[in-house]
Amino acid sequence: HPVVGPFIDPALFRTAALERDLEHLRGPGWRAGLSPLPATAAYTARVEELTTDWPNGYLAHHYTRYLGDLSGGQIIRGIAEKTWGFERKGAGVHFYVFEQVGNPAAFKRDYRAKLDTAGLAMDEIERRRVVDECKRAFTLNGAVFADLDTRYPLSA
Repeated sequence: HPVVGPFIDPALFRTAALERDLEHLRGPGWRAGLSPLPATAAYTARVEELTTDWPNGYLAHHYTRYLGDLSGGQIIRGIAEKTWGFERKGAGVHFYVFEQVGNPAAFKRDYRAKLDTAGLAMDEIERRRVVDECKRAFTLNGAVFADLDTRYPLSA
């Protein structure tokens, strides 16, 4: 897709890192009996809907997810390392380690420049829709964290 295509970058692919974390946290059979929490299912359904129905809306989620993980996600990684004794940038927090992003600040600058370019290709109404979808993505992400907190409280 002409708008979304420039944002698809293997440096951001997180599946393998997430699978390594899940194996560390739940063991080699981590997939057995695992099902998404309600907020995760809702978030996933929204992203899947956007990939076919409204690519610019997908871009809003891509932005919220990846720039969030490259920014605030690093704070979450540090808290997880301290709280649960994970090795720095090691097992349990691989999801937040972007090994292929050599300079996060430069990467984020380049990403924002791509966003600016994408925004120039949209009219004002479409830009507002994308901003509204960013807000929705942020809300959906917050719901995922709330579900995780309920299921796996910090005191556990």
